[in-house]
Parts: sequence; structure tokens; C-alpha cells
Amino acid sequence: MNRLSLEKRTKIIQLLVEGNSLRSASRIEDVSINTVSRLLVDVGKACLKFHSETVVKVPCKRVECDEIWSFVYSKEKNTVPAKAGAGNVWTWVAIDPDTKLVISWFAGQRGMRSAKFFMNDVWCRIRTRTQLTTDGLSLYQEAIADTFGGKVDFAQLVKIFSGREDDGEEIREGKYEGAEKRVFSGKPDLEKVSTTSVERQNLTMRMSIRRFGRRTNAFSKKMENHCFAIAIHYFHYNFVRIHKSLRVTPAMAAGLTKRFMTIEDIITLAA
Repeated sequence: MNRLSLEKRTKIIQLLVEGNSLRSASRIEDVSINTVSRLLVDVGKACLKFHSETVVKVPCKRVECDEIWSFVYSKEKNTVPAKAGAGNVWTWVAIDPDTKLVISWFAGQRGMRSAKFFMNDVWCRIRTRTQLTTDGLSLYQEAIADTFGGKVDFAQLVKIFSGREDDGEEIREGKYEGAEKRVFSGKPDLEKVSTTSVERQNLTMRMSIRRFGRRTNAFSKKMENHCFAIAIHYFHYNFVRIHKSLRVTPAMAAGLTKRFMTIEDIITLAA
């Protein structure tokens, strides 16, 4: 990996965070797919460490949470029982809608164990009492109660459809009929109960990570690489990418950094 120049490694990571697949990046930069894979792993590990150490004591007033579906190796219905780590993977995401900072994320199953692990990580990263909004997933109620112990203003935005079919992968819904705001803890401001920012971020994620496309052959083959790709994406989203409405990066808006970071900074972390 040291044989590649900083410029070459920077271009490869830039391609990956802009939605190219590993093979596409390898063809464009004329390097082997194994080289790109190793770079993904090295940089992904560095991004995980940096996020863990930097995104702490976040002074956010509001947090929105959601989960986004993807899969590793094969979809759940096509998974061979003997294939460990294959099947559906849900990425749990928490974002500050004011600064657009992604506070926490966790890739795992859509179950209570994952919900509690994720909410505990959210709790560890914020330093003030906050207003928390999620969608209507019932897992959040117990997970947030166990983690925050009532010291949070928590409400759910439950969307109502004429029909709904959830096969664990894609949710097929009928006609949208409205939404109901349900308060579970504290005194949340109902006018600010929303999941708009986190849902918009989910779109950004699908557009920026090739393996998150719903109809693609660029899906993740290994859970570890799946997580490394997500780590690089969120580093770029939080610390490098300038948000148009803020005109700074989310990390700068949240007061976590004082300067614009670059792709070269990501590469330097992995050196």
C-alpha cells in the first residue's frame, strides 16, 4: 500500500465516497481490486477510531434516529444457513438536525439487542438533555427507556398508510394518510417532532455508498468491509463535506473541529 502515492490514494477514496464501487475505482485509477480493498480496510479502521474519539460530548438540542436496510453477501431470503454473517443488515443512525452531524451509527440486526447497543452509544456521545425523535419502530421505546432512564424528551412520529407490507427488506406501503406524534418521555416540543433530516441523510447514504443501492451487484461481500465503507462515508459526511445550508461541515457547526478537513487528512490518519 505504501507504494501508492498520497495523490493516488486520495483519488481512490474520493471515488468511493462519491458513490463508485471498488471495481469501478480500481479501473479508473488503474490499480488492482485487492489494492483498493486494502485501502478501504486501512482507512475505514482509522475513520472508526477518529469518530469514536472525536464525536463526544456533543451539545445537541435535538436528535433524530432511523434505520436503513442493506445486505451482506445475499438477501435474507436467499441466504445459505451455513454462511455466517450473510443476510440483512440494518444501519442505525442518529443525527443532529440543527448541525446535520451524524452522532452515532451502528450496523447490525433489527432487533432489541442492536437497538439497545445503538441507543447506549447515542447516550454516551451527547452531554445535554435532548429531544429525541424516532419513527414508529416499537424497539425504540424499551431501548430508550433502559438507556436514558426517563432523562430525555422522547416522541415517535408514526406514519399512517392505507396498507403496509414489511418483508424485512423493502417496505411496501399504500397511500399515505398522515402521521401521529406520540409522546413517551419528558416534554418534547411537538412542533419539532420530525424525522426529516435523518431520512434525507439516508438518501445521501444510498447515493454515496455504491453497495447500498437496492438494485446492484456492488453489494458487500463481507460484514467488516461493509462497516469500513460506512465509517469512511460518515467521516467524509461529518468532517469533509460542506453542507450547503450551513456553509461549513457538520463537525464545524457542532464545534468539534475548527477547520475544514480533506480527503488527504483521512489518508494521513491511516498512515
